[in-house]
Amino acid sequence: MRNLLLGMTLAMSLGFGSTAVAQPPRQPHAGEIAAGLKRLGVTGSVLYVAAHPDDENTRLLAWLVGAKGLRAGYLSVTRGDGGQNLIGTEQDALLGLIRTHELLAARTVDGAEQFFTRARDFGYSKSAEEALRIWGHDAVLADVVLAIRRFQPDVIITRFTTEPPNHGHHTASALLAAEAFVAAADPKRFPEQLTEVKPWKANRLLQNASQWWFKPDEDLSRYLRLDVGGYDALLGRSWGEVAAESRSQHKSQGFGAAADRGPSMEYFTPLAGTLPKRDVFEGLDFSWKRWKGSEAVARAVSAATKSFDVSAPHRSLPALVRVHDALTALPDSHPGKAVKLRETEALIAACAGLFLEARAASPMGVPGAAVEVEAVALNRSPASLKWVGMTLPGEKPEAVGQALGENTPVKLKRSVPLPISARISTPYWLREPVSGGLYALDEKDRALTGQPEGGPALEVSFEYEVAGRRFRAVRPVVYVWTDPVRGELYRDFEVVPPLTATLQQDVIMFPNGEGRAVNVVVSAGMDNAPGTVRLEVPRGWRVEPASVEFKLAARGDERTLRFQVTPPRGSTEKAELRAWVDVGDRAWSWKARSVSYAHIPPLTVRQPSVATLVPFTLATKGKRIGYIPGPGDRVAESLSEVGYEVTLLPDERLALEPLERFDAILVGVRAFNANPHLYAHRERLLRYVEGGGRLVVQYNTNSRVGPLTSLVSPYPLEIGRDRVTDETAAMTPVSPDEPLLRAPNALSPADFAGWVQERGLYFASSWDSRYRPVFSLRDADEAPLQGALLVARHGKGTFVYTGLSFFRQLPAGVPGAYRLLANILSP
Repeated sequence: MRNLLLGMTLAMSLGFGSTAVAQPPRQPHAGEIAAGLKRLGVTGSVLYVAAHPDDENTRLLAWLVGAKGLRAGYLSVTRGDGGQNLIGTEQDALLGLIRTHELLAARTVDGAEQFFTRARDFGYSKSAEEALRIWGHDAVLADVVLAIRRFQPDVIITRFTTEPPNHGHHTASALLAAEAFVAAADPKRFPEQLTEVKPWKANRLLQNASQWWFKPDEDLSRYLRLDVGGYDALLGRSWGEVAAESRSQHKSQGFGAAADRGPSMEYFTPLAGTLPKRDVFEGLDFSWKRWKGSEAVARAVSAATKSFDVSAPHRSLPALVRVHDALTALPDSHPGKAVKLRETEALIAACAGLFLEARAASPMGVPGAAVEVEAVALNRSPASLKWVGMTLPGEKPEAVGQALGENTPVKLKRSVPLPISARISTPYWLREPVSGGLYALDEKDRALTGQPEGGPALEVSFEYEVAGRRFRAVRPVVYVWTDPVRGELYRDFEVVPPLTATLQQDVIMFPNGEGRAVNVVVSAGMDNAPGTVRLEVPRGWRVEPASVEFKLAARGDERTLRFQVTPPRGSTEKAELRAWVDVGDRAWSWKARSVSYAHIPPLTVRQPSVATLVPFTLATKGKRIGYIPGPGDRVAESLSEVGYEVTLLPDERLALEPLERFDAILVGVRAFNANPHLYAHRERLLRYVEGGGRLVVQYNTNSRVGPLTSLVSPYPLEIGRDRVTDETAAMTPVSPDEPLLRAPNALSPADFAGWVQERGLYFASSWDSRYRPVFSLRDADEAPLQGALLVARHGKGTFVYTGLSFFRQLPAGVPGAYRLLANILSP
């Protein structure tokens, strides 16, 4: 979707974006075109720098683009893959993919552009030093410098300060911006970039103070101020309304926002470069006058703006062509040339109502096959336009020479062969295995560093003529279908393997050396797809049967094949399993994981079909578990995979189910945050505990943004914001005789090795004396915490609160986490 989104972002910079990126960009109305013409006369740019998706100030971005007509960009150091997910169970790389597209959806609303570095969000960090060490200081700094050199901002704004305490990623983003502000202008820093970009010296560096940090009696006179409120009659919206819609695209984080109307103040501190005293943009000229030799452009833009007729936008085409001529005459090194040429071409197409599209007959194709593509050109204005020619993927330019009459579509169908060497479609930053602090890019993808997406699988170049001048527009090849509820929807055309073999788990647990069934879902990327699936395992492991032959009749058909996999006797060593599909004389090993939500386009990650095999010892006492689901965890699924009988207890079932039949009831992460109605079941749940049951509550959040208003617990218990981010932190028992550490699994320090991302989060901060803390743990240079796991007797039963991150450890296949949770759940 990158080219489609690029077009939408450029369009939004003219005032006519679309918020639904799975739908076609809409034709701008005359008011939006008028706003775009006005922006042609503005040449300044602002780059906003922060750490994660949602850290950006959408109010400021919307105002910069809409009210000031500036080019604005948001550089998010990470893709947010280390956070939590409010709308589904995706974690890690898949969550980062969702948040990447939520950012892109937000940018189509507020009009800014979106950039990243290669840094992975490895979870909450308590220091910038840790963040920069894990990422690699010089590598991530190089990415920030590259973003600045590409974008060429006049002003750089940081969201966060360089002073702790703060999330380490936040502080690191401010430190990186300050260092890159200087380094980007120095040709001796990262000289390898200079084959693509030139050194760039931004005018000033500012820090945008958040009002969340202000004390009630704080003196705000020391800050520079901007009122980013206001209303644009051309668009019929206030910037606060635009900003709220943009902010509300961060749905996986539950950041739906109410619209601001009226004045809205933002506060800034100058940090470096020229230091304004009264106004953020003091002394900066954003007109064409800032550059000598641009007088002809300024005159042409002024004439086009003054002559615009809202009732007949097509009459502005000759004037816009003259703007394009003046821009073309500038030297290629001119800082404003490339961007304003793209904006002018977008306005020319908008004034003509020009619709250009390349549709594939199917959503996917396999290497070596052909795909049917229909190219469409439509002039929706009285202006004289001509479709001169087009260039199909891998083909020479083809002459068309077709006049485009008013509202008369011209369609051409062609068969496009896919090379046998065509790359399989997948997000470019996930093509290589994910490990370490940075996403690894292969040689072909290095040039994409910092871009939100890679290029489309196929694209078509259109050449058309307006007012005697020829223009070129590139469109991605898309697949379009009609959903009975949502209407017409778009998605990328993708190159796929003829068959994928997706293992149902990335990590497969083998408790107590027992063999288990391993399911492989085979899916066809083409019609009449025969193949043979086989599983490759290390010596000593057994697979039955050795292979399975099958045939799928139609593209998209699926079949689940079952194998029995058995570990070597007594083994506790992890191993790797790879699924292969033999198709003819070629072997393929690809898995496909898809993400589908209404607010983002359909997304699929294709990677080698491998899984980690984890043999381990596990003792359980009590198998029947009731699970009260929260948002975004896979704990219930993980417990089922190791032999527990798990019954999901959503609200309606929880009210009717006889609870006494369960050996334990486990509450999912953030269940009370997401569903305050759970508190209505308090009395039933506590009676269950009194009668001898075991109720275990996993972490819930509690903050001033989202205070925890209800929690089922027998005695007073306050949830705080304490956490231990060091996944290797020592887990010291508060009592050496703690029964939870002895049965049914005798735990040792080895059970706390190999944990991922963190020990836990949202620990209890205070509790009644009837609770018994189990562990003392801490991050380096901090006081020990004992609120990670609390146990209390209540009547004949037991209540447990835990902030330990089982929701991460179990899907990651950490044996010790399974063993500890088994002890916690044991009656």
